[in-house]
Amino acid sequence: MQHLYGIRADFDADTIVVYQAYAPVVAGPALAAGRFVAPFSFGRMTWIKPSFNWLMHRSNWARKPGQERVLAVRITRAGWEEALGRAVLTTGDPALLERAEVHVQWDPERSPRGAALNHYSIQVGVGRTLIRTFAEEWITGITDLTPQVRRIAGLLQQGRTAQAQRLLPPERPYPLPRPLAARIGANG
Repeated sequence: MQHLYGIRADFDADTIVVYQAYAPVVAGPALAAGRFVAPFSFGRMTWIKPSFNWLMHRSNWARKPGQERVLAVRITRAGWEEALGRAVLTTGDPALLERAEVHVQWDPERSPRGAALNHYSIQVGVGRTLIRTFAEEWITGITDLTPQVRRIAGLLQQGRTAQAQRLLPPERPYPLPRPLAARIGANG
């Protein structure tokens, strides 16, 4: 059963994959270091997304300026759930949101072709007070998915949707403890 507000992700017993898109000047050093380093900005919120298709919609399949490199960022589930435990919904009380260390936003999930679907995908904004923890403690690895992204985009442009879908990262419902699900407005 598809939940209206549920996290779907690539995860294992200890880690979860979130996706981000950056300019090569940021992605290159991050890939070399295995974590985010300068010129990555530690002074502003960074948004992480466990939905590959949503990021493809956002980055236009790595064609949007400043988002030409797609990274799969593997972080600890403990870090992921710590972030969610500190989160405030962007649709909530503005005073709470202003002070929140983490923002959670739900947007329509996307198909590989970018169409809005009838369920929602989570975006998590990690604030300035947690950025270093995210970069230095939660990240267990970073992988460049740009070649795979380009291959999938090419297949989609050729109308080879079934082949493209076979190359998408695996995503399944992420199990959240009930109090955490309630905090972020998830229902599964």
